[in-house]
Amino acid sequence: MSASSMHALIFEYTAVNKTGTEIAGERDAETERDLAVALRAENLLLVEAHHKGAKKGFDLNIDKYFSFLKRISLIEKVNFSRNLAVMIGAGLSLTKALDALQQQSENVKMKELIGDVLTLVTQGKSFSESLRKYERVFGVLYINMVESGELSGKLEHTLKLLARQMKRDYDLRAKVRGAMIYPVIIFTVLLGIGVLMMVYVVPTITETFTQLKVKLPLSTRIIIGASNALLNYYWAIILVTAGGGYGVYRLVKTPAGKAFFDRAVLHLPAFGSLVKEFNSARLARTLGSLISSGVTITKALEITASVLGNSLFSGAVADAAREIQKGIQINVIFKRYPHLFPPLVVQMIGVGEETGTISKMFLRLAIFYEAEVSEKTKNLSSIIEPLMMVIIGVVVGFFAVSILQPIYGSLGNL
Repeated sequence: MSASSMHALIFEYTAVNKTGTEIAGERDAETERDLAVALRAENLLLVEAHHKGAKKGFDLNIDKYFSFLKRISLIEKVNFSRNLAVMIGAGLSLTKALDALQQQSENVKMKELIGDVLTLVTQGKSFSESLRKYERVFGVLYINMVESGELSGKLEHTLKLLARQMKRDYDLRAKVRGAMIYPVIIFTVLLGIGVLMMVYVVPTITETFTQLKVKLPLSTRIIIGASNALLNYYWAIILVTAGGGYGVYRLVKTPAGKAFFDRAVLHLPAFGSLVKEFNSARLARTLGSLISSGVTITKALEITASVLGNSLFSGAVADAAREIQKGIQINVIFKRYPHLFPPLVVQMIGVGEETGTISKMFLRLAIFYEAEVSEKTKNLSSIIEPLMMVIIGVVVGFFAVSILQPIYGSLGNL
């Protein structure tokens, strides 16, 4: 018996052929992915599979339960778009290009996705139609731009445009995350040190104060009270913190809660302007790319509203999508939201609408705001570092004074 057959399993499967007819059967394969590949070679698309003898409700394929560890990253989508554009530009047909990309892909999820899209394209569906099955992976913006590229005969150009846009989006997100991660790390370290002090150091010092029978100032009593609460009611603190965190999470998921949170974020010192410019850059880049690829302005606004993270920006763009159908210009609509769009943006959009260069104007705005975000993320650390040092100094100073004051007081009474 060969090594491969020793590890092979018998799968009961359901697949569909080109006409959509369901076909059930059994086949030996090492993994469900191998089964899908084998069936695809016979122009069959795997719908469901389970090991023979195993309950349908439970899949023995462990990889399936850890599939979240193999998600398709933004960079992988960038590489997919860029490489597909290069292959199509070199003269390869879409099916041959997809087949080559499937073989090259090292990510199991990406390989399966490309293989499935290839099967659908081979069955006669358009590329954009095939991608709609994976809308959660690629997003509405990507699929609509691909559809526009197919209809205009500029798929290669559209894919290159998408690759550039996703790469810029990735770089922009990385810069914003990088700027925000420093204070989070400092806060986490401070919290950890504070808990350790409260659990191990303060109880020991409290015993010393009890033995010395010294009168404790208010600041010392606050620290001792916090320490006792942490030691005796830690379970309640954990429950309240977890419950509060879950409550906030659920609140932010509601439209009113998200709107409140998004509005509050925009008013944060230093971070608020960064978030505003990040959303402005994404809005301008998305609209500029969609309009330049042939998508109608109304549809471009609708798609952009659905992909923006901040509900205030999303609402403003959705309002523009409705109002523009009444003949009102975008710059007039955006002028109603001065807290989101400064006069410069409104004026540039107005010029673009008057001269018929609206897509170019949006792309210029995107370049401007992307540069602003890049510059602010560099400068943000120089603002945060001294602020964090002041906070650390105040916390450490308060703790030191609270502990040392009773000790010096007791020494003075000797």
